[in-house]
This record gives sequence, structure tokens and C-alpha cells, in this order.
Amino acid sequence: MKHRCVIFDLDGTLADTIGDIAASMNRALALHGFPERAMEEYKKIVGWGIKKLALAALPEEARHNASAETAAEAISADAAKFYAEKPLVYSKPYPGIPKLLAELKRKKIYTAVLTNKPDPVARLVVEGLFPGAFACIRGDTPGSKRKPDPAAAWEILVELGCTPGDTIFMGDSEIDMETARNTGCFPLGVSWGYRPRETLETAAAALIIDSPEELLDLINSRM
Repeated sequence: MKHRCVIFDLDGTLADTIGDIAASMNRALALHGFPERAMEEYKKIVGWGIKKLALAALPEEARHNASAETAAEAISADAAKFYAEKPLVYSKPYPGIPKLLAELKRKKIYTAVLTNKPDPVARLVVEGLFPGAFACIRGDTPGSKRKPDPAAAWEILVELGCTPGDTIFMGDSEIDMETARNTGCFPLGVSWGYRPRETLETAAAALIIDSPEELLDLINSRM
């Protein structure tokens, strides 16, 4: 089937954002009296939304006491505020992504971003790194369902006039592959992100690519 749309994950797929994520979360952890985490550790726990990230970033003993949820709520709120203040200090597009997006636009392929990052920060990051590149940007909003729930992806498809059968869902994590399967889109994994290839294989990625150019090959093979 011809692919008319690509929904992209953001962190670890379009851009390397882990430096800014780590900086904002570590600042919030320190504010609440908790130790900071190494940047590499965040690559293993990012992707489920900022509150779950805050909970996972707590020391193990703090994650299992009665006040863990309350602490995570406060830390995530502060981290989101800090992130919005400085969203693009370290973040940068992965090599080949800007060229890929320009080519998709030339081919009149619809493009969208779906991320569990808070929506205001998601828009700052996407528009800061890729101004005008996407027809739709969706982050986490109060009351919305996060990936891997398919609701937001289906809303994007309705907005763009596309269907799951003609859409590729591209991401670097098991969360993205599950979202793609739940939505009915083609689950395309990328090897350059924050999760190891084995994680994507276990998550049933239909294909794993090693460079952005390979997405064009996939689209061209089905044009």
C-alpha cells in the first residue's frame, strides 16, 4: 500500500534531546533534595511521560515509599517548567533528519510528531529545530492518553485525512512500536536512538533502519 503519512516520535528519533531532558530533571531532583542521575541513565527511562520519568529518576528507596507519587508529581512539574525555560541548549537534529523532512515535503507526504513530552515543550522543541516542517505536533496534555494508547495517533490521522494502513509510525523505543501496532500503522524502528536494537526487535518492529535515508527507500518502494 502507498504510504501517505509518517508520524514521528521526537526524543531519540528526530533529535537528540537527552541533554536538555537530563538538565531539567536533574535541576528539579536537586531542588527537592534528591541526587542527580547520569545523562546515560535517562536514555533507559525516557519516553513514558515526564511524571513517570521523575518517578524512575528517584533513588530506588524513594520510589517505594508512600510519598513517591507526591514527590514525582512535584518534581515533574518543576522539571517541565525548567525545560520550557531552556528547551534547546543541547538538543540537535540527528544527521540526515532535516534533509529527510525536506524530501518528504517535496513528495507531499504528510508528517506529524507524536510525543509523550509535555505539549508546550514539545512545540518549542519541534518548531525550534524544524520550523514549519510538520503538519501536526502533539504532546502530552492534561486529560489526554499518552503513547502507547492509540487515541492521539488516531486523532492525528483524522486531522490529516489519512488512515493507519497508509501511515508509518517511526520511533526508537518499545513504546513507539506498541503505539504503532495499537494504531494499526507500520511500526518502523530506528537504530540511532536511546534504546538498543534488541529492544525494538522484541517490540516487533516490522523494520529497523540505520539511517533516515532508508525511510525514503521504504516510501519509494511503495509509491
